[in-house]
Amino acid sequence: QVQVVESGGGLVQPGGSLRLSCAASLSIFRFYGMAWYRQAPGKQRELVAHITSGGSTNYAASVKGRFTISRDGAKNTVYLQMNSLKPEDTAVYYCNANRSGNTYWGQGTQVTVSS
Repeated sequence: QVQVVESGGGLVQPGGSLRLSCAASLSIFRFYGMAWYRQAPGKQRELVAHITSGGSTNYAASVKGRFTISRDGAKNTVYLQMNSLKPEDTAVYYCNANRSGNTYWGQGTQVTVSS
């Protein structure tokens, strides 16, 4: 059974940094596109960042230049480095693994940006 498990969320002050991790129990992790989504209260889930199996990345306009997505094939793990955090980044962050129509979600990790 595929498992996708996020970690690293928490409370941080505006301007601070956090790094989220997502470990995937995928034997063929290297073939999967990986993404981070987020959902704030009362809002729809939105794509934050995506990284292809080949390492190409794209970002939501709201986080470009502040967030960095990366992946470590040896650890079957994808990361989201978040810098210069703003209160509007507060949300539950979800990891997603996708390939050929197969998609898997983690349970989410809460990120709260507040003074």
